[in-house]
Amino acid sequence: MNSIIDAAFSRTGAMLVSMALLFVVGVSSYFAIPKEAKPDIDIPVAYVSVSYEGISPEDAERLLIKPLEKQLRSVEGLKKMTSVASQGYGSVSLEFAAGENIDQAIADVRKAVDDAKPDLPADADEPKVVEISFALFPVLTAALYGPIPEREMVQAARNIKDRLEALPGVLKVDIGGDRKEIVEILVDASAIEAYGLDPAALGQLMRDNNQLVTAGAIDDGGGRLVVKVPGVIESVDDLINMPIKARDGNSIRFGDIAVVRRTFQQAEGWSRVNGEPAIVLDVKKRVGSNIIDVVTAARALIDEAAPKISPDVKVTYLFDESKQVRGMLSDLANNVGAAVIIVMIVVLAMLGLRNATLVGLAIPGSFFVGIIFLNTLGITMNIVVLFSLILVAGMLVDGVIVTTEYADRQIAMGIHRREAYKIGAKRMAWPIISSTLTTLMVFMPLLFWPGIVGQFMQYLPITVIAVLTASLFMALIFIPVLGGLIGKRQTSMLAVSSTAPQFYRSILKFAVRKPISVLVMVGAFMGISYTGYVMSGYGVAFFPDIEPDQAQVQVLARGDLSAKERDELVKAAEDSILHQAGVSDFYSQSFRPGRDGSQAPRDAIGTIRTVFSDWNEREKASVLIESMRKKIVTLGGAEFSIQKQQQGPGSNQPIRVDIFGNELDEVGTATTEIIERMRDIGGFVDVSDSRPLPGTEWSLVTDRDAANRHGVSIAGLGMMVKMLTRGVRISDYRPDDSEDELDVVVRFLGDQRNLDRLKELKVPTADGSYVPLSVFAKLEPRVKGGDIERMEGQRFMYIKSSVDTGLLPGDLIQKLRKSLEDKPVTGNVKVQFGGEDEDIAETRNFLGKAFGISLLLMLIVLMIQFNSAWQAIITMTAIVLSTGGVCLGLWVSGRPFGIVMSGLGVIALAGIVVNNNIILIDTFNEYRARGYDVVVSAFRAGLVRFRPVILTAITTILGLIPMVFEMTILLADRKVLVGAPSSQWWTQLSSTIAGGLTFATVLTLVATPSMLVLGARRRRRSQLNRLQTSVG
Repeated sequence: MNSIIDAAFSRTGAMLVSMALLFVVGVSSYFAIPKEAKPDIDIPVAYVSVSYEGISPEDAERLLIKPLEKQLRSVEGLKKMTSVASQGYGSVSLEFAAGENIDQAIADVRKAVDDAKPDLPADADEPKVVEISFALFPVLTAALYGPIPEREMVQAARNIKDRLEALPGVLKVDIGGDRKEIVEILVDASAIEAYGLDPAALGQLMRDNNQLVTAGAIDDGGGRLVVKVPGVIESVDDLINMPIKARDGNSIRFGDIAVVRRTFQQAEGWSRVNGEPAIVLDVKKRVGSNIIDVVTAARALIDEAAPKISPDVKVTYLFDESKQVRGMLSDLANNVGAAVIIVMIVVLAMLGLRNATLVGLAIPGSFFVGIIFLNTLGITMNIVVLFSLILVAGMLVDGVIVTTEYADRQIAMGIHRREAYKIGAKRMAWPIISSTLTTLMVFMPLLFWPGIVGQFMQYLPITVIAVLTASLFMALIFIPVLGGLIGKRQTSMLAVSSTAPQFYRSILKFAVRKPISVLVMVGAFMGISYTGYVMSGYGVAFFPDIEPDQAQVQVLARGDLSAKERDELVKAAEDSILHQAGVSDFYSQSFRPGRDGSQAPRDAIGTIRTVFSDWNEREKASVLIESMRKKIVTLGGAEFSIQKQQQGPGSNQPIRVDIFGNELDEVGTATTEIIERMRDIGGFVDVSDSRPLPGTEWSLVTDRDAANRHGVSIAGLGMMVKMLTRGVRISDYRPDDSEDELDVVVRFLGDQRNLDRLKELKVPTADGSYVPLSVFAKLEPRVKGGDIERMEGQRFMYIKSSVDTGLLPGDLIQKLRKSLEDKPVTGNVKVQFGGEDEDIAETRNFLGKAFGISLLLMLIVLMIQFNSAWQAIITMTAIVLSTGGVCLGLWVSGRPFGIVMSGLGVIALAGIVVNNNIILIDTFNEYRARGYDVVVSAFRAGLVRFRPVILTAITTILGLIPMVFEMTILLADRKVLVGAPSSQWWTQLSSTIAGGLTFATVLTLVATPSMLVLGARRRRRSQLNRLQTSVG
């Protein structure tokens, strides 16, 4: 290392040019790096769904789910497989192990689905395979509404969608409120019977007469004549005038017996924005694209296109992630700036202007090198990266402070500043490298954090490692070279020798003389900290509770409700909260329960998304949610669940209980019992479950012998029943004003589609006559079967729940678990806890292993540095001391221990707190090498290292203080905001590090000299014993 430092000092000009170049490239990288709120991460989840109109849940399990599960079970890297068999479809969700190549996994899933296709029913729709990714969540949601016809609005929305998808960075655009367009042929049932028309024959007729026939060409030697047979339906008029049967020398056309119209599929629900019918555009960006640029371009296009539809069309942006990104990046960037300024002020006060300038150059220099590295790797600038910069702002100056402080001592002794900085860099190189390496060793295992939480948080160790490595070069090469040019020319010996205040001298003198007494007092303090926090009962949380921007009201109802009845319930709930203060926009949807692919509860018939005003212009979200809950709870006919937007990893509802069993009746009974116990325990709110929904279905029980005698087939019967329900697709055509083909569907007239008509239905026979349905079949009501859910091939039901304000999910889970242990539920079932309980267990397991590996790596580095097991152990006692500070800090502030953030803080703290011990013990060894007594060496080491130890600790602590108190310092506006969501992310982590480092620093300055003296005495006593033994 010394030769590198000598080379740097001999080429000062090259070093200055290199540093200037790093600043230029760093600034360019900062503006070029893509920016987003949350990291772009791959969620290793795939979703396979198969629709089959009219299939029952029992048949869907047997015919759709089991064949798919059989093939998908063999996909490599599969972690968990869950399935749903529902009315009209079946679906399988596949969760893969973290680190799996999601592209390869999706390819394997597609192959497995292809292998399963021969075992699926021939009439089932094509299976869909969907990858779930954060990039597939919208970054912009725009609502178009106004007093214009639905067709015109939908057509305009489709045109806007095409233009949006042409923008760079836009992956796809979904249209909410859009309905599939069809051509509907509404026939009179009596006319079909009178003319002897068979729906199956109509379909074949349409297919035969809706074809493009390329007849070729005639070449007779006198020329080449192209012959064309135009037979494709090009308009609705072509359908109206199409002959379908000849009778008495006349042609019967569709127009004679039916109403032919172009319309939309029958609505299963409606969308409204702020009480008005609306069409919603969800814009999704490509991975790695700059969210701010994408949203800016999309908004400009929508704002330009909307007035062209009609001057009365209004645009409301229900969700704009770029606004959130701008706010968060601005808040955190301000906090980065504030942390740098705080560090600079501290350094300026203690080391003077020139040294503060050197330290001030080291911070942006290290930042820019780190940003260059991140941009090269393709990592985006997000909240995790920005907080990492705040975290290291105080840490990265430690090496520079130690180097400049040592150089000051050399200058005070009369050495020229250039030579002094060279000596300082060489002398402190190994302590600085060692302390930096110990910090890096702590963060290194976090790169391998598994699961979605790990993928979310891995940007922290990447950023910290990159910036701290850059700070090493700044501390030992760039800043010493620069210090040789602009550092202090002279300084007094008094300024560098009298660094420790008198009170510390007195305490230190006692500590080195009475080491055992000091260690007993330190042990007592640790015991009080641990005991006090455990007895306080603040408990354990998974992730910090972040103030949300939105909440969702779920409208729940059980029973066979029509689309209009469902929408009326949703509309009533919407009207009751439409004037809620603090909510800027309302987006409501009604839909069919258990719709294909929906993540909503099985009995959800609609949702109302409430978009809150800015956090500093309203009450807290918990207050708004409670106010809305009181307003809608009085409404009859439905139940309501309100869930706030989930920020960060984890699930929306922190409590989940899975109940497994082979018999659905037993599982359902056990689920009901557990819900009752949750009510008895109290604190559980917004409880939802997957028990079957009550309802009635009508079955046509057919006498096959009677049907056969009358020449009626099941296919013919099914065709006529479909005419009365969803209609029969007989053909398609592509109009000039649409890119999609429109299905041509034949159905009975609206007033003939009812249960009475079904009982009177006549069915075509083989000879063309019609027979009443009652001759060979009867209609029977039956209890409708609910959805069947499976996990790993086993049937199960689940319960999800949130918790009341002020309660911790972990505490309620423990109470419920104890209740089930004391009195198990009835039936042959197995109960398993998921949700936050599962997340906590997985994260705790990893962080425990990571902490152990970090300690082992640090011990190896310290053994290399000191070549002494005792001194390595003394250095690592700072970690134990820091945990006492963590507990005391959480106890005083009244916060729970956050498994993710506090756990991460303890690990990060381990790498930070040992640095001071390394510097102090290195100085102790230097004095011992000069021949000083053990007590004197420990005493002088404490005095000499007091200023750099306190300074490095204070810079790190004060850099985090704004985050500890949820403060956002707006430098340009000269304002301080408290409680911004961007600061709430990191309060637990900042409090853990700041609290732990505060007490670890204080105790290290006292306990470490005591242990050094104690170790030397123990070694001397051991040597005397060996000497006496050898003499004896």
